[in-house]
Amino acid sequence: MNIDLSKYEGVIFDMDGTLIDTMPAHLDAWETTAKQFNFTYDRDWIHGLGGKPSPAIAEEVSLKYGIELDFAAVSEFKMVTFSQMAEQGDVIKHTFDVLKKVHGNKKLALGTGSQRANAMKLLEERDLLPYFDAIVTASDVTNFKPCPDTFIKAAENIGVDPRSCVVFEDTALGKKAAHSGGMDCIMVLSDGFEFCPVER
Repeated sequence: MNIDLSKYEGVIFDMDGTLIDTMPAHLDAWETTAKQFNFTYDRDWIHGLGGKPSPAIAEEVSLKYGIELDFAAVSEFKMVTFSQMAEQGDVIKHTFDVLKKVHGNKKLALGTGSQRANAMKLLEERDLLPYFDAIVTASDVTNFKPCPDTFIKAAENIGVDPRSCVVFEDTALGKKAAHSGGMDCIMVLSDGFEFCPVER
């Protein structure tokens, strides 16, 4: 797909699975966490929750299986497990190509469901921080994807009306968050992109 971003003033990128291919490592970390806390691991279902921070995913697991979990303890174990992995994922080339192309021509923000410390570490290690005018993480909002708060705050932080922004995402939750915020969404696929406009 040939992407035309000319009508947008701001471009907002999700991080995990959109800009950096971290999802396999995150899913492996959740598998280890499931064994540690003795809950059923459904890789596809967990992948579908991409965009939610770890405590919120732990809560979803509790609800799905009707089990009691210490959300903070589960989340901490999962995040430590992920942080100790040697391979956490490389930059996704076709998304990075878009980022480089629009850098300097558009206001750019990153909106992620990861905690700030983890996000900043991943971005810094891959030399991505200089590209962004604003970074919004799960540490900065109360309501997470599929609520639009992350992307709304990202738009505010770059001084652009949300309706003049487009969001790059890789999950249905992320697309719902973008659309709920009045923004068009471009889904990042393994071999390209899919344009998903918001209904106005």
